[in-house]
Amino acid sequence: MKIAERVLTTFVVIIMAGLVLVPTVQVVMRGVFVLPFIGAEEFTRFLLICLVFCAFPLVVLNGENIVMGEFKAAMPRRTRAVLNLAISILAIAATGFIAYVTATNISRNLTNATPTLGIPFWIFLGATLFGFAGAAIVHLLHLRKPPQADTNIAV
Repeated sequence: MKIAERVLTTFVVIIMAGLVLVPTVQVVMRGVFVLPFIGAEEFTRFLLICLVFCAFPLVVLNGENIVMGEFKAAMPRRTRAVLNLAISILAIAATGFIAYVTATNISRNLTNATPTLGIPFWIFLGATLFGFAGAAIVHLLHLRKPPQADTNIAV
């Protein structure tokens, strides 16, 4: 699991670097060389979408998603355990459903592409599918040991 996490982290960092680099190159090309970087806005949008969805499994894996920690901390231990299990099951259902719907949309949009650069829509949707399917798998793994271990709560 650690190897997959490192590979995904490296990939996300590369996307983030591209997200910084593309607009910087666009500004330099327009300001210094008076040359347009055609499609830079579209490519930046593409990178942002990929960054958000590809990083989603890492967020879930590290238990960094938004929780109502103070509310849960006020509950009895047994109630908290039941709530954590319910949260994991609902998260699996939600992320799995969104992954399924995204896969269905990919099959319906195989020929569509962005207007300027011609980036196929299935790449955008593929990042979404990867993110939600990955999150569903991580939530499944968390059924054994939920990340909501109350260690990130300010009491």
